Amino acid sequence: MIAEAQIVLFRFPQTDLQNGKLRPALVLRKLPGRYNDWLICMISSQVEHEIPDFDEVIVPTDADFSDSGLKVSSLIRISRIAVVDGSILLGKTGQISNERLKRIKQNLSRWILPD
Repeated sequence: MIAEAQIVLFRFPQTDLQNGKLRPALVLRKLPGRYNDWLICMISSQVEHEIPDFDEVIVPTDADFSDSGLKVSSLIRISRIAVVDGSILLGKTGQISNERLKRIKQNLSRWILPD
């Protein structure tokens, strides 16, 4: 069963719509309605691509890192979001803390609804 804060695997499409590699993604929220659609964001090991005060970096010394299922320091790329059908999410590798999920959602909402 898919749930918010889970880290799952799926083929994140490239910006040119070509098939991407199998990558981890963070489940942000189920979309309302009758479809099995989920808002997710990409996770990358390329932490140098971080957009400060927007993206979220998770490192091995973080309290929720061991539960995440990630192998190395990673960047939760809020700028790389997608809506996907739950059927293409290929299983849970772990999950992040509710506190981190809340911070990510707040960053996303601040961006969408600027002052």
